[in-house]
Amino acid sequence: MQIFHTIKEVKLYVDEKKQLGHKIGFVPTMGALHQGHISLIETSKKQTDITICSIFVNPTQFNNADDLKHYPRTPDNDIQMLQNAKCDVLYMPEVNDIYPNNEILNFDFGIIGNILEGEHRPGHFNGVGQVVSILLKGIQPHKAFFGSKDYQPVMIVKELIKQQNIPVEIFSCPILREADGLAMSSRNKRLTNEERKVASLIPIMMKKAADLVREKGVTYAKLYIDEQIQQQPLMKLDYYEICDTESLNTLHDIYNKQAISLIAVFVGAVRLIDNLEI
Repeated sequence: MQIFHTIKEVKLYVDEKKQLGHKIGFVPTMGALHQGHISLIETSKKQTDITICSIFVNPTQFNNADDLKHYPRTPDNDIQMLQNAKCDVLYMPEVNDIYPNNEILNFDFGIIGNILEGEHRPGHFNGVGQVVSILLKGIQPHKAFFGSKDYQPVMIVKELIKQQNIPVEIFSCPILREADGLAMSSRNKRLTNEERKVASLIPIMMKKAADLVREKGVTYAKLYIDEQIQQQPLMKLDYYEICDTESLNTLHDIYNKQAISLIAVFVGAVRLIDNLEI
């Protein structure tokens, strides 16, 4: 695996491979890799000739300075995992390579940028738009792969490439879960043992709530989630919503609709997200 630290090096490599007719796959990450990330690498390797992974903890998408400070960083382990997965290229830039002029771009993603994560993490999606735009335009892959745990961010990325006319196919890959059902996340590394046990209740609650949506309706499901989380001193609900899968409009019933439940919950100081199609 080749490791590059500047976008110039990556461009030269990609241009050379494209001249040979190779298809380029790209997996953007913020590091602290887990098997969910590796599954994206594996999917890319099946669909493309060359797989590039980036590791960059993007400061512009953190609306909480403490969250940025404590975001887990495990570069040595990340490199080993990528080598084991036979990733072709790792791009590990410094901030000044991504933002050489400290230029701040502003995006308008419409309604999907202002609800759920957009509402609860002001400025987050603008930061996502900045870094993804820079990475996709710099690397110019044929395909890019994201995990569907980040359901709303993937919708934001799709809107971004539409607005900026970036020629890349976006693939949303299935959520990988731990043995107890908790969605794999780099932030799980920050949980204490006790918090980790409590976090495992999230997928259990979501499955029960999904059953309640079907049996009794959206209101009952939301009340159930509120009640369950209030019983857990280590938990604090940020939001739980039932939304249309295409627009993310909030639903009050699911009759003849494609619906998805989305949750953000604090376990201790760690904010976790998850989703479940209904």
